[in-house]
Amino acid sequence: MLSSQNILPKKYKYLFGLITLVFIALICVAFNGNDNEDFDSAKREVLLRSIGHELLLHSGDSISRVLPVKKIAENEYEIQFEKNFSFQPEVLVKTVGNYLAKDPLTTDYVVRVLNSGNAKVVYGFTISKSKKDNNVPCVRRIQPKANYSINIKFKPSNISVAQNKYILGGLPLLVVVGFVFFKSVKSRKPLSDEESDLIALGKILFDVKNRKLMIDDKIIELTGTELRLLHIFSLSPNKNIERSRLQKEIWEDEGIIVGRSLDMFISKLRKKLEVDPNVNIVVVRSKGYKLEISA
Repeated sequence: MLSSQNILPKKYKYLFGLITLVFIALICVAFNGNDNEDFDSAKREVLLRSIGHELLLHSGDSISRVLPVKKIAENEYEIQFEKNFSFQPEVLVKTVGNYLAKDPLTTDYVVRVLNSGNAKVVYGFTISKSKKDNNVPCVRRIQPKANYSINIKFKPSNISVAQNKYILGGLPLLVVVGFVFFKSVKSRKPLSDEESDLIALGKILFDVKNRKLMIDDKIIELTGTELRLLHIFSLSPNKNIERSRLQKEIWEDEGIIVGRSLDMFISKLRKKLEVDPNVNIVVVRSKGYKLEISA
């Protein structure tokens, strides 16, 4: 029996280990990212509720409630109120700025105040990390009492964007590397336990397990490719074997068919089989090759 350890090159074992480590790393990053996002989201909702309570206090209302903060999208929230109230834009801008300054991931955001009765925007402003991009309209006009809701949309943080790109970008690479690895492993299947370790080829003894030829006291070592090639021939002595079959079983499962590589290895095998003149690999015109073993 020929073990997979004799066939599978050492580099593929390292590749398998690398794939495993990359896969584990991606999973850890993904789960860690989810935990951080959940924490940041919860912290942000607390800050938004605090903004709502502060606005009610400035309007003279210390009794009515701020309703649960509604998460509309990944980076968009809405603060809703139990009762009508009035607000001064200047107070709104300062209050929102003071509380969101406590959120380290918040840099740019857009605030819109909507009249819940008709869904129209009654006031809005934009804050950017780049001060020149700030857009804060007149803050002196006090807005009349109404049923307002405050919509705040945040710009995704660079950390979150980079993390998502890393995870999503790493998965296709993992798939490609894994595909190449498993195709390579497939092409180097170990021989069946039912197959003999020693095969007689004329006077030559073919030691499949130890990858060598023996005749009298002489030992001839075989490469991995020579071993696989000779083993195919040894299972069908004196029979034609198509060139396409040899290419497929030796190289095609790796996704690569190398032009003259087959002829090169056939030539090398012929030289190693010269120790017995009765054993030779011959070309069968238009059909392929044959391992001839004379009596």
